[in-house]
Amino acid sequence: MPIILPPITRRQFIKGSVALGGTAMITSRALVAADSKLARFDQNRVALLADTHISADPSRVYPGTKWPGSPVKESEHEGVNMADSLAQTAKSVVALSPRPAHLIVNGDCALSRGTEAEYKEFLRLVEPIRAAGITVHVTIGNHDNREIMWDLLSFLKREHMGVQAGVIELPHANLVLLDSGRKGVLGDEQLDWLAQQLDDQADKPALIFGHFNPYPNRGVRPIPGMSDGSSLLGILAERKHAKAYFYGHTHEWQHDRRDHLHLINQPAVSYYFGKGHAHGWVDMKLTETSADLELHCLKRKHPQHGDRRQINLKDETA
Repeated sequence: MPIILPPITRRQFIKGSVALGGTAMITSRALVAADSKLARFDQNRVALLADTHISADPSRVYPGTKWPGSPVKESEHEGVNMADSLAQTAKSVVALSPRPAHLIVNGDCALSRGTEAEYKEFLRLVEPIRAAGITVHVTIGNHDNREIMWDLLSFLKREHMGVQAGVIELPHANLVLLDSGRKGVLGDEQLDWLAQQLDDQADKPALIFGHFNPYPNRGVRPIPGMSDGSSLLGILAERKHAKAYFYGHTHEWQHDRRDHLHLINQPAVSYYFGKGHAHGWVDMKLTETSADLELHCLKRKHPQHGDRRQINLKDETA
């Protein structure tokens, strides 16, 4: 696990040095203590990212609007620098007050097939988030390679059944992270594990995260749903405390609902598929009664910037 030292201001350094006669040795423990006094963390606040698509080349620009069948004219495609987008997102998240205690990247950290070079660049870009004291979690997307990721980013590893799955227990809700792999398949073993986790912790609302869309995309680009998406939705439909499923993959901000279950399609941090569409991240604040979502567009003047959605965490039949 890499050692990350929290930032310390020049004023703090000088003050500490003067107090100790100018011979202070600033240790990692001292840095952590200093930063923790400055920053407040909210265990009920989570930054939600998806589809960062980081390239080994930080200058790489990708035209997401250029896909088979795209209605965008050849001369009008819109490119996005993925590294700049993640760096800007990291800066925005760290600047929050209070800071979220957790951050989730919901799949497709990498641009191609999850190479070592891509993950090294991803690690560099999320370092300011970790240095700020925020815990980073990821799910696996179709562009990711979990084995290479585990080798390089062992601090992220949440392995069950050979996949990247786990539960983040927060005061007001449990966040269940699933691994839909490269082909959009959860598999019977992981679905059984999900059902058991939900049944064992039925006293608290659950929010489920997986990279793939559970049904065919209703947005700008036609994308099939995961092969066992109906099984996933069946498990969540049978359990009223499962309040939402969050997914990426389609690079579009959408909100759907089936009875008690909310379907939240996260926008990409990186490139988007529809001309002029939003890209960015979501600020989630949890209370005893709701999960409040606010979209932060990287282009602050985008008409969807500040868009809000609310998920009821209480049993509506009560």
